Amino acid sequence: MTRNRTLAAAALVATLALTATACGGSKGGSSDANKGAEGGFNAAVGKVLNPSDKKGGTINLWTSTDADSWDPGRAYYASVWNFQRYYARTLLTYDSKPGKDGLTLVPDLAAAQPEIAADGKTYTFKLKSGVKFEDGSPITSKDIKYGIERIFAQDVISGGPTYLINSLDQGQDYKGPYTDADPNKLGLKTVETPDDTTIVFKLAKPDSSFLYLLAMGSASPVPQKLDTGSKYGDKPVSSGPYKFKSIEPGKSVELVRNENWDQATDTVRKALPDTVKLTITTNSDDMDARLLDGSADIDFSQTGLSQAAGAKVLTDPKLKANTDDAYNGFIRYISVVPKVAPFDNEHCRKAVLYAADTTALQTARGGSTAGSTYGSMLPPNILGSDDYDPFGFTKGKPNVEKAKEELKLCGKPDGFKTNIAVRGNKEKEVNSAVALQSALKAINVDVTVDQYDGKLIASEIGSPSVVATKGYGLIVMGWAADYPNGSGYLQPLTDGRFITQNGNSNYSEINDPEINGWFDAATGETDPAKAAELYKKINHKVIDSGYYLPIVADKALNYRNPRLTNVYTQDALGGEIDFQALGVSDGK
Repeated sequence: MTRNRTLAAAALVATLALTATACGGSKGGSSDANKGAEGGFNAAVGKVLNPSDKKGGTINLWTSTDADSWDPGRAYYASVWNFQRYYARTLLTYDSKPGKDGLTLVPDLAAAQPEIAADGKTYTFKLKSGVKFEDGSPITSKDIKYGIERIFAQDVISGGPTYLINSLDQGQDYKGPYTDADPNKLGLKTVETPDDTTIVFKLAKPDSSFLYLLAMGSASPVPQKLDTGSKYGDKPVSSGPYKFKSIEPGKSVELVRNENWDQATDTVRKALPDTVKLTITTNSDDMDARLLDGSADIDFSQTGLSQAAGAKVLTDPKLKANTDDAYNGFIRYISVVPKVAPFDNEHCRKAVLYAADTTALQTARGGSTAGSTYGSMLPPNILGSDDYDPFGFTKGKPNVEKAKEELKLCGKPDGFKTNIAVRGNKEKEVNSAVALQSALKAINVDVTVDQYDGKLIASEIGSPSVVATKGYGLIVMGWAADYPNGSGYLQPLTDGRFITQNGNSNYSEINDPEINGWFDAATGETDPAKAAELYKKINHKVIDSGYYLPIVADKALNYRNPRLTNVYTQDALGGEIDFQALGVSDGK
């Protein structure tokens, strides 16, 4: 499953990189927010901008999209997961460091990394002393177990990630604490709490992704006595440095300091501002105007500026100096389907890849601001990614001579016909299909663009039988991972055992025993670095075999108020600014 992100605004803004000069210059807003000289374009990408320990003041976030839920067990929006770092601690969390350094999981409620049994199936954590909920009650191992158990009650706590159900149910068919016959409502058998500071997880098999699942908000503690079931999102109980003062759906949220949070128990968060305010508006143009005039600090959704604001920023060096254009974890791509002839021949697949004009494809997505040309299928925010590019995609030019050689090798020297499937309601994807159609004319490959209703993904391109019947040799799509490792990204796309007859995401229907085996080996590897090497091998083989044509590694152009301190994009958060680290330089 991919995280729910709205990227339309980011894509729109990217088109302006090509048209900005026609729009003329702009003087931008009128406040000090426009100075920006100390920042610079991408100054918060890969490094900390304006580092500071100054406390006080208010962070003003704005958004044009309300949260799906403030209940950590029910939220799926990427920005909400980011915001949860203010109020929902977990056993482990991502380090408060920029870029790839932020991919490291560090102890949060846990006193240290877990003890992992030699067979890789038992994880034992000890909790820190002194960790408390906002009401002053101690956070115990049972609170963490209870918080996890809640998500098993999908009839009550729906909408959030369910990976832990898959890992921990193991045939028990546990239905959650609300119908639990156990007198303590702690009947999930695979999680044990021998005392208040120890929690033990017992897996059916080794799983190198398991720790990432424990870093999700759905694994945060919930005090049973204060659980309000489906209404818990109206006022979640804080375990972090801030607690909810108010939640007005569709209007605003305000966080204030949690006086029962102890800095001594938390090596991740500085908790600099006194207050965090989120304003929810339906007027995205007004929100962007506020960002540029300095009355708003940052866009909560982190999906990029609107078209008009983007034009203004990209034509004004002072405004542009307050923006970051970081990778957001998505790769936009075109699947090549071997089950549809002539792509059962590897050389025919490679002919298409060599003939692709990746600059034209990038332009179709909106230009360089919307994403970078990319050589493979593992996004830059995931361990194991590298600059592998055997087809020269990042050079931005088709290699027609090489493509024609591949056509001869596949027995189609005079070219062939095929169909490309694309969501008709996604302009950028349609543009991408047309761009490839145009490029392939150079090698006499005749492509018919078939636009389908985007609501029918599961039953159109997600159905192998429909793909075969309609002769979809090429499919346009995009993907991002729920957690930043190779399993979270690559396995749904390339593991043959993930192929389903409806809702399939492995559009190329790759079912290579060697690749499947590498996934198993990576899953059984408890060392993330060693697992990353296996995911790198998978990524390389998938590209070498011609199964995917990456269009771009996506980016989002976001604006930041120059008064913000400790600003950095965080790879584990999909390239978003790490909200919890922010402070304000003026103390206001």
